[in-house]
Amino acid sequence: MAITGTISIAPDNTGLWALKQSDAAAKKTSELLQQDFENHHVFFNQDGFHNHISHHILSLYGTGASIGAIEKGYKDNSSYQRPVVKPHDDPAQTLRDWETAKKRLGKEQYYTDFLIFFRAEIERLGGWQQVLQEYLFKQDDERSLDMLVRMHSGFLHPMIQLMFGVEWSQPTIVAMALAQASVHGDAPYRKIFLEAEDGAVKNYQDKEKRMPSIISLMEEMRANEKIANSTKLSDGNKIRDGVMKRAPDETMRILTKVHVSPENFQEELAQMIDANVYAGASAAIRQGKQPRWDFFLIHHINVLPIYIVLGQQDWIPLDVKVRLLEWKIRIDLLQYAARVCPELSLDKITSYTPKNPTREPDHDLVVRVHNIDHDDGHAIKLLRAVGAAKKFTEPFRRDVNSAAQLHLQLRDDAIYNKIYHLVADAVESGESGRWIRGAGDPEAWQDVPDTSATDSGKL
Repeated sequence: MAITGTISIAPDNTGLWALKQSDAAAKKTSELLQQDFENHHVFFNQDGFHNHISHHILSLYGTGASIGAIEKGYKDNSSYQRPVVKPHDDPAQTLRDWETAKKRLGKEQYYTDFLIFFRAEIERLGGWQQVLQEYLFKQDDERSLDMLVRMHSGFLHPMIQLMFGVEWSQPTIVAMALAQASVHGDAPYRKIFLEAEDGAVKNYQDKEKRMPSIISLMEEMRANEKIANSTKLSDGNKIRDGVMKRAPDETMRILTKVHVSPENFQEELAQMIDANVYAGASAAIRQGKQPRWDFFLIHHINVLPIYIVLGQQDWIPLDVKVRLLEWKIRIDLLQYAARVCPELSLDKITSYTPKNPTREPDHDLVVRVHNIDHDDGHAIKLLRAVGAAKKFTEPFRRDVNSAAQLHLQLRDDAIYNKIYHLVADAVESGESGRWIRGAGDPEAWQDVPDTSATDSGKL
């Protein structure tokens, strides 16, 4: 295992896809990740836009990209990054005091301080697993709860960063994730998550009661006019200024219906993964328009691998895994509402005609996405996450006796292959028009080109 401060990726360590890589690709990946860690800030501008380089490089490496594609990914995105900032004092010692640390939370100028602190804590406690147990998964602990909330801020970027650290067993990247979370805010999620948890406890006093399917909860949001019309494209923060401002009671009633029973954890995990890919793919298709994935919904797909990996860790208590999954489902529902509740339709997905159909989408489409121009990591992360979802849900899709199968929408490989094509076709549209924001709002689609009779990829 790499020591904290050194990033070292082995050729056989390629993440959930478990593809074979060369010694040379592993060496180059390690080198570029190290450069990013040593030279760049977590945000590339003063508006809090995230540095995605480590996500991008490992997603390329983990999906079998060539050295050339990996180097191009780094070159395209390193030029505009902010440099690291100097620490303010002796953070390895001072930030262990919670009262001192609290005063620096949510302030980007302290990123380096928190990074030094968590690196030191990994060394002091004996590993990144012990640090996560102490600072993220510790029950009835104010600091751990605070960190858990902040992990969900910034469109789940701290959780995505953590995903790559855990999946590749890299303590330095785990420290980067915890430091990143520390400089994010905790609003509005602290109030929402805790209030929803309290409400769910009251709703599920009957231990035999199962929660409704996640898709049915999304459909309930779409059918509720106050929720479905709660956000405007002009809102700054669509959840804070839209959903929870214009439909707070209606939304909270749905969030309190989320409840994962420990004995059904794996099945509910499969359902959450399926629901995200299904909702994202449905939202990417609009009649008469070229396909586009919603930029914010994709983050809820891109982060899926961490829930698969954390679910496999025996050292994490089951009640912690359950809580993480419940929070993920709730933030998925909030984001769905914030994107104006786009229509969910399996027919839209199955009837989609790919631009260039291939019999080997797991290979051919991955290569296409490796070679698109000016990706900052979002595109290859999306394809990688869809592939991880396909693999993880397979046993549940094939088990007719599984309770999860009743709620899964994407039940066979052919549908996933359509979604692979949908990703590749959409992200090849060009950097400026690659994504939309607010897929349920017709206004968000105004600048997306129409399909024509001669278009491939037509609906």
